[in-house]
Formats: sequence, C-alpha cells, structure tokens
Amino acid sequence: MRRITLSRYLIEEQREKGKINADLRLLIEVVARACKSIAIAIGKGGLGGEGGILGEAGSDNVQGEAQKKLDVLSNEIFLEANEWGGHLAGMASEEMELPHAIPNRYPQGEYLLLFDPLDGSSNIDINVSVGTIFSVLRCTEGDDPTQANAFLQAGTRQVAAGYAVYGPTTLFVLTVGDGVVCFTLDRELGSFVLTQENIQIPHDTKEFAINMSNMRFWEPPMQRYVNDLLSGKEGPRGKDFNMRWVASMVVDVHRILTRGGVFMYPLDSKIAAQGGKLRLLYEANPMAFIVEQAGGAASTGHCNIMDIQPSGLHQRIPVILGSKNEVALAVAHHLKD
Repeated sequence: MRRITLSRYLIEEQREKGKINADLRLLIEVVARACKSIAIAIGKGGLGGEGGILGEAGSDNVQGEAQKKLDVLSNEIFLEANEWGGHLAGMASEEMELPHAIPNRYPQGEYLLLFDPLDGSSNIDINVSVGTIFSVLRCTEGDDPTQANAFLQAGTRQVAAGYAVYGPTTLFVLTVGDGVVCFTLDRELGSFVLTQENIQIPHDTKEFAINMSNMRFWEPPMQRYVNDLLSGKEGPRGKDFNMRWVASMVVDVHRILTRGGVFMYPLDSKIAAQGGKLRLLYEANPMAFIVEQAGGAASTGHCNIMDIQPSGLHQRIPVILGSKNEVALAVAHHLKD
C-alpha cells in the first residue's frame, strides 16, 4: 500500500485535479506544520516550560472567557507559522478581537485564514482530546485585510477548511471542496499520512451529541426533539439513541464524521442575547463545510449555516450538524413553531 503524505495529496490536487493553486497548497502545509507544533506542546503537558503549560493563563479572550496557557501558546504558534509565507493577506483568530495584519516586511498573498487555535481547551487539564479548527477564504479585491469586513464572507465562499484532533493519535482532517480526507501524523517521520479517503457520514443514525445540562434552558422545539430521542423504542422514533458528549466540538464532530450522529449546540435562554454559543467564522462555517462535503447537513434550525452572511468577526449562532436525515428531523421541529 502506497503511503500518500499530505504534501503529495496537495500536489495531486493542484497538478492533476486543478482544485487548488500553489499558494493554497503552501498555506495548508504551513497550517499542518503549526498543528504538529501544537501537538508537541500538548504532549508535554505539565513538563513544558517553567511551571508547565497547563492551567489558566491569567487573561481573558475577546469573548471574556478565561484563557488557558495552551490557548495563548497555540494562538502564537499559528500566527508565527503563517505570517511570513507570502500566501496570506490576513488572519483572524477566536482569541483576538481584531484581525492580525501581515507584517510589512513580508509579502502578502490572496488568502485569509481564520482559526480556533485550541478548541475544547477546558479539557486540557484532565488530559482529554482537544483540537484546532481552521477556515480559508479569498480576500476580495479592494478589501482591507486588516479590517474585519474583509473576513465577513458567507461559508459558501470557503476554499478550504479542516481541523486537527490531538488525541491518542494526531489527525488532520481536510476539505478543499473535493470531499473529505483524513491524515494521521507519523510521529517517527514527522509527516501526515493519508489514512482515510472520501469520508462519508451515514444519512441515518442512533447517536446524538449535546450538553444535556442545558436542557431546561432550550427553546421548545429542541426540547421536543430531544425528548423524542430519549423516549427510545417506546417513543415516536421507535428506536433507542445513545448520547455522547466530550465538550470539544472537534472531537464530537470527528466522532460523527467517523460513524455518524448529530451534534447540537442549540440556542438557550442563557445565551440568547449573544445569538448562540459557537462562533460562525471559526467553528460553525468550517465544520459545516467539512460535514456537507462528507454528505451530511448543517443548520441553525432555521437556515443552512453556510448561507449566513456574517455580521461580525465573532458572531455566534446555534448549530445542528451531522447525519443528513437526522438534521432534517431536528430542523422540522424548529420550522413547526
């Protein structure tokens, strides 16, 4: 069996299929190298640096959430890895209020990179898997990549998206609009090697992922839908469902990509004022792109996620994504109201 590295896969996507150009290929390779650096830092845990790299950083991000030391470190790794290559016009991170300008001493390219450097970082201190999410857009001619407006593009305009999972193995999942593929990090060689091609999410499922502790705060349509799932064989669905919840979007979505399921972070009364929990540009759009490329669906309950025209760099929305038929049933509950 031939071993196809990430570099070879991207070259074939460029040369043989014409799906990407050289700059986008280089951009994805640099993102993957940054993910390898983050994986190494996570692997060191309490051994990394003076006093270790676990625990609180003593600062808050733009959303007012307490940052972990690894949040800050992962963000710095992404910025430093990507700013000098000449393929980016600008970057935006969940951890920063404003876009990151490419220093004048470096050439600028045509792409915009958006990323959540460490998704699920609350799990770090208990040694549970976490991840990185990224999205790539083209910078529209005439837009200023140092301003938020340049990044406010619908998810349908993404040219690439992916995530890394830092678990027992380090995985790199990617779409460039040509299906979804998964690479596994060969730690001895230091290369990502293709291990899954043409990933497809089953249309039907018996598994769902949601934070049940918020059930009393959900809107009535989501309460009714989940109650149907919990009713099992005796209920209207006529079958038993399993619930899984890791509290890391990357890990929960990867499980769905691997064996099917539906992931939900619905609107609830605690977060209604901010529009939802998950960030449209850094989490919902890239995951929706990946899930749809794998034959699944992604909705807010009222519209397709990637059709939303963003109104702010850190806009939040409700999310329902995964197995196509199950997402459709959840959406149907919302459309009844």
